Amino acid sequence: MELASTIRHDGDGGVLDDLATVEGAARWIRRQSGLLSPLAPAGKHDVGELVVDEELRDTVIGVRRAVRALFARVVSPAPPSPADAHRLMPAEEALTLLNAAAAREPVAPQLLWPAEGLPAAGLLSAEGDPRVRLVAALARDAVDFLSGPQRERLRACHAPRCVRYFIRSHGRQEWCKPSCGNRARVARHYGRTRDAATGEGPAPR
Repeated sequence: MELASTIRHDGDGGVLDDLATVEGAARWIRRQSGLLSPLAPAGKHDVGELVVDEELRDTVIGVRRAVRALFARVVSPAPPSPADAHRLMPAEEALTLLNAAAAREPVAPQLLWPAEGLPAAGLLSAEGDPRVRLVAALARDAVDFLSGPQRERLRACHAPRCVRYFIRSHGRQEWCKPSCGNRARVARHYGRTRDAATGEGPAPR
């Protein structure tokens, strides 16, 4: 969800892309502290030992395109997010890209069980390149999400100016957040008022 949400509305009718530049991609990757450990700045566009450059930015954007294409498949037959509805990657291509990205890192499951805590599962990586680990981790998270129970609650928000996907928290939720709901209700009221004023309302039965 974090990766898909790097495409977002600016609140004024436009669309922002957090990965539009190398600098923006580096800032976003720094915030994903759970993907690589440690994941901390080590230079202008470094994240720990990971150097964020144009090649890595393009690769992450490719994974995002695949994720958003598959999100569109999940919400169908409802419309996808309007941000990229006109240029979605074909679903089969998205599947191939996502699975290939996840397979780039050889990992083995590990049982982690501290003396004063509960057991948990972890992954032991045989990959030395943190760039590969980052991309593979993003793809694995997407695979987990799309094959898990939260997939059934995925929706695209169609409030005016919104381009987000969101996880529905209750059965009647239509919008990603209350402010989007407010805009949608205002837009509906304006539309009904305009139709009434121009006589363009629904035809009588």
